[in-house]
Amino acid sequence: MVKYRGIQVVSKVKVENKEALALVYTPGVAASCLEIKKDSQNSYKYTNRENSVAVISFDYNKSLERAIFLKSVLSIDAYPFEIASKDAEKIKFVAENIVPAFGAIDLSLIKDYIRDMEFNAEIPVLKGECENLKEFFLCVSKNIFMFEYDKLTGNNNEKSLQLREMAGGVTETVLTEEEHIKPIGIVTDGSAVLGLGNIGSLAGLPVMEGKAVLFWELGEVSAMPLCLKTQNPDEITEIVLLLENSFSGINLEDIKAPECFKIENNLIERANIPIFHDDQHGTAIVVLGALLNALHLAGKKIDEVKIVFSGAGAAAIAVCKLLLSASAKDIIMFDIEGAVYKGRENNNFALEEISNYTNLNKFKGSLKEGIKGADVFIGLSAANLVTGDMIKSMNSKAIVFSLANPVPEIMPDKAKEYGAFISASGRSDFSNQINNSLVFPGLFKGVLKNKIKKITSEMKINCAFALASIVKDEELNTEYILPDALDTRVPEVISENVI
Repeated sequence: MVKYRGIQVVSKVKVENKEALALVYTPGVAASCLEIKKDSQNSYKYTNRENSVAVISFDYNKSLERAIFLKSVLSIDAYPFEIASKDAEKIKFVAENIVPAFGAIDLSLIKDYIRDMEFNAEIPVLKGECENLKEFFLCVSKNIFMFEYDKLTGNNNEKSLQLREMAGGVTETVLTEEEHIKPIGIVTDGSAVLGLGNIGSLAGLPVMEGKAVLFWELGEVSAMPLCLKTQNPDEITEIVLLLENSFSGINLEDIKAPECFKIENNLIERANIPIFHDDQHGTAIVVLGALLNALHLAGKKIDEVKIVFSGAGAAAIAVCKLLLSASAKDIIMFDIEGAVYKGRENNNFALEEISNYTNLNKFKGSLKEGIKGADVFIGLSAANLVTGDMIKSMNSKAIVFSLANPVPEIMPDKAKEYGAFISASGRSDFSNQINNSLVFPGLFKGVLKNKIKKITSEMKINCAFALASIVKDEELNTEYILPDALDTRVPEVISENVI
């Protein structure tokens, strides 16, 4: 008889081309998010939530054994957790806040501590023995056999919705005979999901599932969504620390600034596992890699060009910091209030800090004015903020990275039409896709392989240069400044540079 020793989080569908990537992740994933935002019950329709159960105990191995039992006997995708407190109120606090990621919670292994407690959970919470677990959890296991993408109909959004409904989301667990490796926790509060804003963690669950698919498909890294109900940064930090021993590392995702900075800094200081805010640092690595190759084609140097940012949130600030580390000197950032400069009245602590190194002449105009004569535009803001005339006003051989998702600041083809030398976006349906998927699978693969406890700035810069180097000089052109998101060389090269 086979003895299972572990669980892996894997994808239900293969991602072997850009069309599949556009359905499983951006831009197609936004359709599911918006449907769940309209009606929370759609989370059971477009994700694997209906078959996902959190198993919580004080001993990770006991939770793992229980999760293996639920999967092997009842086909339930069960996820093991260890909580680092026997305080009933702490248990209640954690259980109620992980609800958006799961269809049920199993606390039967710690029944003596919570037997009389009432949970405001909106999903089944098992507090003791139960004769019919399947019926109690209300779980439904869905899958697709012999699936073919060309059977889907309609536009990208419609196809993406059909795919998720047919499969019951895009992730599941499988049992393994190999020794168990704890998954990466993809942690979000849903406060800054793609370009959709603060739609909440339940509506953000399709993105976290899509992220888990890419972890597995591109890096063979097991990763699980952990969508949190609270948006309080101190509470998010506390939950992650209480559940820390359930993970090999934490990938923070879609948490708005400036809260994300506080959460990340606190976790890096207090946790014993690697912490990585992908919206910040994954974006920064891939943007720097793309910019190195784009500037090479344009015959320009990073320390001589004028760089303008639209957006001054978590991703933009992290990109800016990494570019500064790579010798960039002339940078102006813009947010909804206009140019960011030292001493601006509405700066938060993060903007005030970054203004020590950017916009040193204290330019106070609009993006439309500031983009004039710029060599590089980097958009990490919102849809349709840049016009063709603004592109025309840039310097010769202008480089335009419009990275808002799912709709960029200016569509890549329009930017080219109005004179951009190189245009890139975060979308998989255009050339020059600048997307975090080029970084995080390989980065965490390297983290696990090398048992790294902290991800440093030096590692990030090494990864950016390694990413750029994959495209050889004879291949490099204005439509190909980065390797394809599905290039199998990428995660291997990235993982080798996480040392």
